[in-house]
Amino acid sequence: MKKEKREKPKLHPIKIHCSCGNVFQTLSIRDKDLKVEICSHCHPLYSGNQKLVDTTGQVEKFKARLEKSAQIKSRKKRKIREDLL
Repeated sequence: MKKEKREKPKLHPIKIHCSCGNVFQTLSIRDKDLKVEICSHCHPLYSGNQKLVDTTGQVEKFKARLEKSAQIKSRKKRKIREDLL
C-alpha cells in the first residue's frame, strides 16, 4: 500500500469567454483563459431558446439536399401521372 499521498493540483482562477459574449470565472489547473463556443447561458437545454450553431455550412447543405430530393419526388409523381393518362 502507498505511504505517500499525491500532491493536489494547484487551482488558478481563470476567465471563460463564450462566443455569445458571456464571461465568467472558475478555477482550473490551467493558467490561461478559455474560449468556448457554447456556455450554460446560451445552450438551448438551459436557456430554452433554440439556436443553430453552424460553422461549416452543414445546415445549408442539408437544406439543399432536402429541396433536391423533394424536386426529384415531384418529378417522379408527374411522370407516373403522365404514364397513367
